Amino acid sequence: MKRTKRTEFRRLPRRGSHDADTINAILDAGFLAHVGFCADGQPYVIPTLYGRDGEKLYLHGSAASRMLGKLETGILGCITVTLVDGLVLARSAFHHSMNYRSVVAFGTAHEIHDPAQKTRALRVISEHLIAGRWDDVRNPSEKELKATSVLEFSIEEASAKIRTGPPLDDEEDYSLSVWAGIVPLSLEAKSPIHDSRLTDGIELPEYVLRSRHHESESTPLA
Repeated sequence: MKRTKRTEFRRLPRRGSHDADTINAILDAGFLAHVGFCADGQPYVIPTLYGRDGEKLYLHGSAASRMLGKLETGILGCITVTLVDGLVLARSAFHHSMNYRSVVAFGTAHEIHDPAQKTRALRVISEHLIAGRWDDVRNPSEKELKATSVLEFSIEEASAKIRTGPPLDDEEDYSLSVWAGIVPLSLEAKSPIHDSRLTDGIELPEYVLRSRHHESESTPLA
């Protein structure tokens, strides 16, 4: 994967990484991406689900989607994924921060037309969100596939940035009578809620219990 000034770290470079394993671990831990692109001189940032396969991300949506329609023309896109792990409360207003893991990826996309490849990409997205679900459900029909656009976004360049640890105050502020520390945050799955029209006798799948909370260990950077 190439590296240019687009992914050069200008502030706090010690928190940054171009390591592929670090980048992939963050992408695999998240499931919501924000996709940036320009259309007719107007910038847009759209939230969307995704799935990863190597150095490719799969995006999908309605065939009428402006985001997908513009990206499939080959324009440059930017995809970001951020996981917020905690609020960092310092003794001064200036040094408040967050503990987080994030990825910024640049690349271009093309539309997948072959029905078999399209179905495979949709499976990648589904399995990324909740592993094991795809084999349980009805696969997309021909009509549904035609109504859905699926893009393969090739990551040409990417970087990760991570903050961990306690607040970093000015030395003279450590004696202040102000509470400081971390408020941990996480995405928490609640108890599943049965559909009111669920057929009698269907038990809750094991993968629903184990797979909704995406969490992954990443390499801390000082």
